[in-house]
Amino acid sequence: MRRSYLGEFEEVVLLTVAVLAEGAYGVAITDELERQTGRTVSISAVHAALHRLEEKGMLKSHLGEATAERGGRRKRLFTVTVLGSRTLHDIRAVRKQLWDSIAPNGLPAVSL
Repeated sequence: MRRSYLGEFEEVVLLTVAVLAEGAYGVAITDELERQTGRTVSISAVHAALHRLEEKGMLKSHLGEATAERGGRRKRLFTVTVLGSRTLHDIRAVRKQLWDSIAPNGLPAVSL
């Protein structure tokens, strides 16, 4: 199977969908990304990433129930697929391998 390329933003969007579980929809994902990263995130960028991830088979979506808070409109809810989960685990393994390969003095010291 050919692996799909994931950019950094797609990766964090996919991770955020996993974090939010059943509550993953556009605005909630945007809010959680801003909370986690401390950066402003465009809702349209999130929607574009969600669409790309769904096209790649890493996410699936369905319409939730109508809510009064949205004026009776339904939310599109997202969940991570098996392929999305496998991709995230592969990315995590590669990053861990790279971090573990850095020599003890391979990076300049920083204060956190």
